[in-house]
Amino acid sequence: MPDDSDNSIRTATAPADALAGAGTVPEAVARPPVVLVIEDEPTITEAIRFILQRDGWVVRTHDRGHDALECIRDGQPALVILDVMLPGRSGFDILQAMRAQPGLAQTPVIMLTAKGHQQDRARAERDGASLFMTKPFANAELVAAVRHLIGQPPA
Repeated sequence: MPDDSDNSIRTATAPADALAGAGTVPEAVARPPVVLVIEDEPTITEAIRFILQRDGWVVRTHDRGHDALECIRDGQPALVILDVMLPGRSGFDILQAMRAQPGLAQTPVIMLTAKGHQQDRARAERDGASLFMTKPFANAELVAAVRHLIGQPPA
């Protein structure tokens, strides 16, 4: 588990071979929106990062709940994939705090959980989650959800 004093966000970007030979492309046009994955299980984080990066998204990751809101606020991602159970603060608490802040209130959030209980699904919906997904999830389903919620066509 990472040292709690490490407040960094890990970033992975897809190669820009799709832009090769296209001439000069402004950074704002060339770079896809950022997806922030807040998940404390390294294998799940890596799986999500891999499938989204392969689809052309810029993926940043974070693995703690206690400072996740600051990470979201500082990074201004286009979408957040948020685990329900995180060390330091629950995903539900983070979601409620996001929805209470004007700058983050409209950011799409996919709640991800190993628990598929109806009460968790109802709470996520009540708290303003854009989508609720249980682990394990289908890779294609997650990619389609990200594309839909961000409003972007496939990479």
